[in-house]
Amino acid sequence: MNPERLKTRIRSQAMRLMASEAFLRSSRRRARLRRRLSGEAQAVHYFHQVDDPYSHLAVQKLDALNAAYDLPFKVHLVSGPAAAFQGSSEHFAAWALNDARSVAAGYGVAFDAKTLPQPSSVDQANDRLAPHLDAAEFAAQAFATGEALWSGALQPADSGGTGREAVRRGVALRERLGHYLGGMFHFDGEWFWGIDRIRLLEARLMNEGFGGGELCVPEPVPVDTSGLDAGDVILEYFPSLRSPYTAVGHQRVLDLIARSGVTVKLRPVMPMLMRGVPAPRPKQRYILTDAAREARAHGVPFKRMVDPFGEPVRHAFALFPGAVALDAGMAFVTAYLAAAWAEGIDISTEAGLRQVAANAGLNWSELRAANRDTDWSALLDDNLNAMLDAGLWGVPSFRVIGGIEEDAYACWGQDRIWRVENEIAKRAGGTPGGALAGKNQAG
Repeated sequence: MNPERLKTRIRSQAMRLMASEAFLRSSRRRARLRRRLSGEAQAVHYFHQVDDPYSHLAVQKLDALNAAYDLPFKVHLVSGPAAAFQGSSEHFAAWALNDARSVAAGYGVAFDAKTLPQPSSVDQANDRLAPHLDAAEFAAQAFATGEALWSGALQPADSGGTGREAVRRGVALRERLGHYLGGMFHFDGEWFWGIDRIRLLEARLMNEGFGGGELCVPEPVPVDTSGLDAGDVILEYFPSLRSPYTAVGHQRVLDLIARSGVTVKLRPVMPMLMRGVPAPRPKQRYILTDAAREARAHGVPFKRMVDPFGEPVRHAFALFPGAVALDAGMAFVTAYLAAAWAEGIDISTEAGLRQVAANAGLNWSELRAANRDTDWSALLDDNLNAMLDAGLWGVPSFRVIGGIEEDAYACWGQDRIWRVENEIAKRAGGTPGGALAGKNQAG
């Protein structure tokens, strides 16, 4: 076996293991054992970062969670992630600000900040909150302090050092438990990011007998765009063939296109790691395990993956313009994602790519012929530049333009599909009727 194929096989086997429910159960068991051996009481740990917009959203749900579940929520102050964990450190903070403002109403929380706080004000906010970490009123204090911080009303003052020491302890605990972000919840070996993943934390707590009833923080339900005449609205969809989150959300994107009649422009991009976006191992591990958990929550097959890294991705993208020429660009992406993330087809081989083509309804010879004299790398570069110009760097990304709104709306993440649907409905005037099948400008 050639060395590259051997590497692909080993990497894929490791990914299958980490994405499995058996691995999740094992992680939970190990964490419980370590906690019991250390004599620690069972609790949910929440890591609050005062200058993190997502923390400001999450902390507004903390009191409801405390009331609904019969175990303590322990709060820790932390600082933000190191640059290597931010993806695009140049854009990370501004993007989080815009994204949190965009989704706050959907979750029934408040956030309307327009600018980032000053570092000296951040120190002051941590000093204010440090004495309240174990107090019942922490959430209220954190919200009030956050409102003052994000509005610019919190005046800088000499730091007494209590906040910095609390942050140091919180960061040390977060690192020991294996994470890097603010706004995180941790419970017996499992991490839950911000307000978007509280529903999964709640599901686990309910399953383990700590509470019951309705979720305190369900995923937002979008406007139903079924029958909407959204043909004048354009959805630019930026997937990546190696992205687990793209694989998890892809069918929901297809369903949204079919429901709304939106005109879709398919713009695939190269995977982040293959274009130099950093992702340290703890981040890669969390992304894979979180994507697998999201797949199970949405009923998406996500088990028999073959990691399409490096040349296999390039070989697949080299076929994409031909698929577009044959009016099957979306079918090709759909078939490839299924092959790589669910069906166990070895897409590192020509035989695997032939199977992908067949599953997309394409004749291999016709696909190769249609692909002659095309510059697939220039096409991907153009897509990437468009995505970066929209302030996005992760996948899947979306940009919505047209309709009754002038400015473009852009976001990224499979957990923003609900927000994309709301945007399409708003731009189409929310009027049902019209075509039920989206137009695909890229096949």
